[in-house]
Amino acid sequence: MKFCSLYSGSSGNSLFVGTNDTRILVDSGVSAKKITEALTSINVDIKTINAIIVTHEHIDHIKSLGTLAKKYNIPVYANLGTWNGIDNESSVIKIENKNYFKIGEEFEIGDLKINSFSTSHDAMDSCGFTIENSGKKIGIATDLGEITKEVLDNIKNSKLLLLESNYDPEVLKFCSYPYELKSRIAGKRGHLSNNEAGETISKLIEYGLERVTLGHLSKESNFPELAYKSVVNELSSKGINEKEIEINVASRIEPGKVVNI
Repeated sequence: MKFCSLYSGSSGNSLFVGTNDTRILVDSGVSAKKITEALTSINVDIKTINAIIVTHEHIDHIKSLGTLAKKYNIPVYANLGTWNGIDNESSVIKIENKNYFKIGEEFEIGDLKINSFSTSHDAMDSCGFTIENSGKKIGIATDLGEITKEVLDNIKNSKLLLLESNYDPEVLKFCSYPYELKSRIAGKRGHLSNNEAGETISKLIEYGLERVTLGHLSKESNFPELAYKSVVNELSSKGINEKEIEINVASRIEPGKVVNI
């Protein structure tokens, strides 16, 4: 499998996962033009995308969903709650391209096996994904206020994990956001902090995690260097050397490197 974070952050999210035979996007939260250009930059033609799978209905995850699905006739997979929340984007998608999955039930797109799991977020029915091919597994866990047992059990044994590392508690405390938004972000149905990301990674290393990409960083309450350092410090506090795992930080403005799993 190949993995690439095209865009990841509070301003928009989209990930690419592919094999020689199957290519999918996870979310499409930036413009269709940006996604098309990002795919081109990693030598992928948008016309070869077999499906888009959706984590939840917030605009930074579905901004161009309807446009891409309609223009390129791409099937879309989401759970019922998310379909109910998509509204305008859903109305332009052909009936035959609307696919429903139940959280926890495996489905296949080409040679990719996909499982979903519930995440604690203020959306209709938000979820994360694991994607498997040839015995190798990628985990995607973003937009979640806490790491529940369900989340942890699902992302165990991933070779690569895209994990939210949204905010630093101290930076959030003093940033320009209003109090209500700060409370939402730090709440159980909000987002994951750098320290919580590091703690989660420390638990997963013993289950074969080799690479992690820190994603969905806030523009106002985090910095790439701070997210990375916070995670490394958390690992160090657990007696784990940062060299035991490859840690990358996803950009909100450009595609990251393509990783082979």
